[in-house]
Formats: sequence, C-alpha cells, structure tokens
Amino acid sequence: MVLNTKELQSINGGAISPTLLNSLAKGLSLLFELGRAVGSGIRRAASGKTCSV
Repeated sequence: MVLNTKELQSINGGAISPTLLNSLAKGLSLLFELGRAVGSGIRRAASGKTCSV
C-alpha cells in the first residue's frame, strides 16, 4: 500500500494509550519487586541468616 503526501500528513497517532500506561506500571512494579528481593538477599547474606540448601 502506497500513500501519497496528503494522506501521510493526515495520519494521527502517538498518543499515550491505557495499555501503554498499564505495561509501564507493571514494569515498574517488577523492578521494585526485583530490587526488594535482591536487597533482602544481600541483607540475609550479610547477617549470616541464610538457609542451607
């Protein structure tokens, strides 16, 4: 499909959609939880309270 110049100029888009906001929120939540897990692991290792596997 080939668009001419007038059709290309009339294309609208690029708005922030609710789906994009939802995925960003989930990504931030994932990073937060990952940081919490790593921090807890470091704290447990530093205090010597690790479980033997």
